[in-house]
Amino acid sequence: MKYLRAPTQNFFELFKKAGVLDKLALILSSFFGVGRIPIVPGTCATLAGILLAIAFAHLEPMAGTVALFLFILLSIWASDKTAKALKNHDPAEVVIDEVAGLLLTLYLLPATGFNLCLSFVLFRVFDILKPYPIRRLEKVRGGAGIVLDDLLAGIYANLCIRIVSLVFP
Repeated sequence: MKYLRAPTQNFFELFKKAGVLDKLALILSSFFGVGRIPIVPGTCATLAGILLAIAFAHLEPMAGTVALFLFILLSIWASDKTAKALKNHDPAEVVIDEVAGLLLTLYLLPATGFNLCLSFVLFRVFDILKPYPIRRLEKVRGGAGIVLDDLLAGIYANLCIRIVSLVFP
């Protein structure tokens, strides 16, 4: 359970010694340091990700799709590089996966206050409870395994918001 783990102590030592690409991966995977927050870093990253989600919502649908796809690829790359550098298959500092999941939660939905709040709550619920088959995706190794479970949680949350929008237009 990522929200109860303390950040890795050697993160800063690793950062000091890292090359440019490794530093970039560490910065991105921790979502600009949010992952270093010692208590509920995933929840903090999801909150921080709302700002990026609002920016994505202002893009044309095709541009938003491309931006989301590129962000997911970047998330997988940064997560994989950081996990290998820290020698931990799912480090607590890696929270870019939560941001990717939140962005997918809000994919092609209007960034209304209601949708933003509901997306935050639903995404965190699915990410924490990990209903079938989300938990199974955690067994996938590398950056893909770190990110995939959050993407599926984002899909579940997105579908729930769409259902709520149909029931309560």
